[in-house]
Amino acid sequence: MKVTIAADHGGFELKKFLIEWLGNRGFEISDSGNLVYDSKDDYPDFAIEACNNVVNGNAERAIVICGSGVGACVTSNKIKGIRACVCHDSYSAHQGVEHDAMNVLCLGARIIGTELAKEIVTSFLNAKFIGEERFIRRLNKIKELDK
Repeated sequence: MKVTIAADHGGFELKKFLIEWLGNRGFEISDSGNLVYDSKDDYPDFAIEACNNVVNGNAERAIVICGSGVGACVTSNKIKGIRACVCHDSYSAHQGVEHDAMNVLCLGARIIGTELAKEIVTSFLNAKFIGEERFIRRLNKIKELDK
């Protein structure tokens, strides 16, 4: 699976960790920035880059990290075709994909550590959209908002 990961200064170290960890597990990873630590960078710049990679088909899913995950999530959901959520538990991470076709996981590096991040990311990336009629119906209503 192609996954793009992005983070501002608040999530920079967790991003580096996840890129290496996922790469060692066979995922095709692209880094949507920031490529260097910059304490004055802005999360929207990197969230937009990661989300555009998903929308353009360069990645199936994205992981966007900032200090709390909230700014990354707010920004990501402004991009047409993106369904993002902050998840700090594994249930929400897989259920969001299974029921809501979530394609961007937002994490707060100041909220969770690396071990929990691994569990959440694993749940997110292993999940598949269920495709039952009720979930498709709801997804179509969400897609209407993009028009």
